[in-house]
Amino acid sequence: MATLELSCQVSEEDRARREAFWAEWKDLSLSTRPEEGCSLHEEDTLRRETYHRQGQCQALVQRSPWLVMRMGILGRGLQEYQLPYQRVLPLPIFTPAKVGTAKEEREETPIQLRELLALETALGGQCLDRQDVSEITKQLPPVVPVSKPGALRRTLSRSMSQEAQRG
Repeated sequence: MATLELSCQVSEEDRARREAFWAEWKDLSLSTRPEEGCSLHEEDTLRRETYHRQGQCQALVQRSPWLVMRMGILGRGLQEYQLPYQRVLPLPIFTPAKVGTAKEEREETPIQLRELLALETALGGQCLDRQDVSEITKQLPPVVPVSKPGALRRTLSRSMSQEAQRG
């Protein structure tokens, strides 16, 4: 399978604004592939000759930095696809509204958040309903030790099969 590729490079520079842009992408790829359902096979047993021929097609894929992809078979037209937008860098989780503003210029904290913060500082990080681990384990049912691990499995499988027979 032969493949040809054409890549593009774009660069521009604005010295007055001290800005530069550079991009490179694989623009066009042309590959030769066997064509499905287009083959010929002949055999002559008297002369002991065989002939086999496989049809070929040229697949064309064109990409662009504007997220447009064109695909198809050369000579039959191309189908155009608009690819979904995907950021290269992750979205920022938090971006302040105004960076570097004075404390007086900032918006006030919402009332619900202020009340929650006041409650946390009043408690000092302690829980009022705190219980010891021993008190919590007293409320749990007792643990029954199993003497043989296989015995429990057998009794469960029997009871399940008995339930299945009863319907």
